[in-house]
Amino acid sequence: MEFAVIKTGGKQYKVSAGDTIKIEKIKDQKVGDTIIFDEVLLKDNGTETTLGTPTVAGAKVQATLVEEGRHKKVTVLRYKAKSNRLKINGHRQPFITVKIDSIQ
Repeated sequence: MEFAVIKTGGKQYKVSAGDTIKIEKIKDQKVGDTIIFDEVLLKDNGTETTLGTPTVAGAKVQATLVEEGRHKKVTVLRYKAKSNRLKINGHRQPFITVKIDSIQ
């Protein structure tokens, strides 16, 4: 089974062709666009494993943007005891869902 480890949004993902993953939002991308990930840290084609230093030269992972969205709300609470101070904020992190088309 062919797979690769890519780096995007400060995180690493193990992907293979046909996988669907949620990643951090990338600017200026719309649903249906093709995304190419150049930062491939490891590539395995079943018989040979190539480990990058830090990335594999010439390796690319091609994906299609399927969906844009936002995660569930996270409540952020700041409280100072004995000073009548309470602040509540909410945050929804944007994400995109991509389908891996090919590993080259």
